[in-house]
Amino acid sequence: MTIDVVPGDPLDPQATALLKQSHALMESLFPPEDNFFLNIDDLCVPEISFFVAREGDKVLGTGALADKGDYGEVKSMFVSPDARGKGVGEALMRQIEATSRAQGHAAMKLETGNVLYAAHRLYERAGFTKCGPFGDYPEANSSLFMEKAL
Repeated sequence: MTIDVVPGDPLDPQATALLKQSHALMESLFPPEDNFFLNIDDLCVPEISFFVAREGDKVLGTGALADKGDYGEVKSMFVSPDARGKGVGEALMRQIEATSRAQGHAAMKLETGNVLYAAHRLYERAGFTKCGPFGDYPEANSSLFMEKAL
């Protein structure tokens, strides 16, 4: 079966379940002051492009792009543990980058946890490099910041 990345609704039960699973993981790994995930309602605003990766009727992953004016910020990247290794993250990143380019962004940026090594590898394969904090992010011990010029 092929993986399709399509615009999604964070309130869709399957997407919500994955987002809650992601939030629980972040809360188990990082202190509250270092958790910068968007709540589900915060993903339902015009500045956010939200995507789901599907295999048939099953949602395998989520990802979002926040329009920050001159750059796009990657948010809410999560792949179901049983779908990892299938290229779901790569498929989501391709769609997010295409959307960022279409919105005219000069760059894409992201914040991720310092111990999320599989995510670091995904972002590096997609062309991201480490950078300093951006936007409203504080310097956080458990954060890793990355960017990619478009």
